[in-house]
Amino acid sequence: MTRLFPRIHAFEIDDQPWFPPFLRQRVQTVLRLTWEASIPILQSSSPAERVARLLGEHLDSIDDYGFIDFCAGAGGPTPAIERHVNANRDPTKPGIPFIMTDIYPHVKSWERDAARSPNISYVTKPVDATAAPDFLLDRFRGSKDSSSSTGGDGIVSYAEMATMKETDHVIKPRKIFRLFNLAFHHFDDPLAKSILADTVKTSDAFGIFELQQRTFSSFMMLNILYLSIFVVAPFYALMNLDLVAFVFTWFLPIIPVVVTFDGYISSLRTRTPDEVEALLRTCGAGNVEDWEIRGGTERHFWPFGYLEWIICTKKSSAS
Repeated sequence: MTRLFPRIHAFEIDDQPWFPPFLRQRVQTVLRLTWEASIPILQSSSPAERVARLLGEHLDSIDDYGFIDFCAGAGGPTPAIERHVNANRDPTKPGIPFIMTDIYPHVKSWERDAARSPNISYVTKPVDATAAPDFLLDRFRGSKDSSSSTGGDGIVSYAEMATMKETDHVIKPRKIFRLFNLAFHHFDDPLAKSILADTVKTSDAFGIFELQQRTFSSFMMLNILYLSIFVVAPFYALMNLDLVAFVFTWFLPIIPVVVTFDGYISSLRTRTPDEVEALLRTCGAGNVEDWEIRGGTERHFWPFGYLEWIICTKKSSAS
């Protein structure tokens, strides 16, 4: 797809500390619903379902991996991705685990997600993606843990960990996959390089998934999203008893304006697979030549919506 502009790292409203948290929460809800939407005729599957399929296609054995979302925000698509990844698995086998983390933990949102699935856990403490802590990585390295249900490290356990604590067994070691869902475009080049350097050092694979690109189609899709928010808001507000969402959409349309404006900026910020590979090769980490990067786009919404995906694996882990 033809990129209209070079990458521009402009500011997004939702990133600003002065943006009210109650509005930020609802902006993030819009983004989450966008990941999960599957509208008949216009969409054959949701973006989250497409990510789950891509993971299955491009990892040699997805059963061998544990997934850590290092920029989970309010949850984003990770719970939906987990649901699709584990949907058709043998129920007698342990589910594939997902852990949600962020530099600013959204514990209340994550509690609801974890309550719906035994395969989701989360870290209550801030986690810096440039320096993944050992206590988190050890969860997939097969280390013992005799801590309480929430753990001194702040991890709220998923089912396999709970069983481990009761029996004091070491859980099955897993390869570590880092997830960046609608997140990597937020990082400027120096920060992105630091994150990639730590990723190469501490994981076996990573994925970058974005719903926007620096393309004409992306900007058109954002215009459709802007109008869609007005259509969906009354139904969402009624079903969730959320008067605030209705008021700040229809009477003072801050929510659709911020979603759309930030979407334009996100489009300008989003990197191509070649641009991510250039950062990877120059991030300063050792053994970057042992990593293989793949990427592409898939249409998730006719005619303008495309998922931009990048999956990078150690060559020994690639299919």
